[in-house]
Amino acid sequence: MTAPANTPTIVLIAGHWLGAWAWDDVLEHLDADRAETDDRADADRREPDDRVRAVAMTLPGLDGADPGRTARTLDDQAAAIRELIARHGDQPVVVVAHSGANAPVSLVLDRSPELVARVIWVDSGPVADGAVFAPGLPDELEELPLPSFDALGEQASLDGLSADDLERFRARAVPEPAPVLRHPVELANEARHGVPTTLVCCSISAEQVRELVAAGHPMFAELAQLGNVDFVDLPTGHWPMWSRPRDLAEVIRAAAAHAG
Repeated sequence: MTAPANTPTIVLIAGHWLGAWAWDDVLEHLDADRAETDDRADADRREPDDRVRAVAMTLPGLDGADPGRTARTLDDQAAAIRELIARHGDQPVVVVAHSGANAPVSLVLDRSPELVARVIWVDSGPVADGAVFAPGLPDELEELPLPSFDALGEQASLDGLSADDLERFRARAVPEPAPVLRHPVELANEARHGVPTTLVCCSISAEQVRELVAAGHPMFAELAQLGNVDFVDLPTGHWPMWSRPRDLAEVIRAAAAHAG
C-alpha cells in the first residue's frame, strides 16, 4: 500500500512500563521511514512515497538509563512530546497513544491542539480534567513496577500474547514513575475536543464503547464531547502492537492517510 505524499509524521507512544521498543513490530508492518526511533536506525530506504514517516518515542521516566526518571512528571512527558513535534518543524502530526499514554497526550491536545492532525487512541481514550490514574498510591512509593501477569490480567486483557511476548514485556518493562500516576491532569482548552480522532477498540468493542458513552460512564465522558471521531474494531487484548501488529499498522496507516 502506498501512503499519500502529504501523510503527516506519525508519533507512536506506548502506555505504562513501555518504551519506543514496544512498537518495533508495528513499524515493520508500516514499512515506515523511521524518522527518529529511540532504539534503532532507519531501515533501508525505498522511494519516499512508498513509506510513511513514523517515530516511536520513550516518554520521560520510562528510560531505564535515566538516573532521575522516578521524579519525571506528566508535564515532563507532555513537554517531551511537544519537543519531538517541534523537531519535525511544528507541522501537525498524527499521534498514536496506547493505554496510559492517554494522560500526557491529553495534555498535549489541551495545550497545543493545532499541532495534532489526528489522534489515534489504541485501546485507550482521552482523559477528563482532574483525572488521576492512581489517587491512592502511597506517598512513599517512588515507582510502580510491572505487576505479575496474573494481577495485570485482572486489569487488562492479555489475549493474543504469546509466551515470547510476555517474556519480552517482563524483560524490558521499566517501572512507572509515581508522579505520573498520582498527579491530576489539568485541562482547560475546549479546542482539544475538535482534534479529529480515531478510537481503536480492542479489549472493548466499539459497540460497547458507544453504549458506555451514551450511559454517561465517567471514564468515557471526554468521548461524548468529541466533534469528529471514528471507531475501528480490532478485537484482541490490550497490547495489539504485539498480538495483531500487522492489522494495527494498517489501521494506523489508513487513519493517518485521512489526516494529511
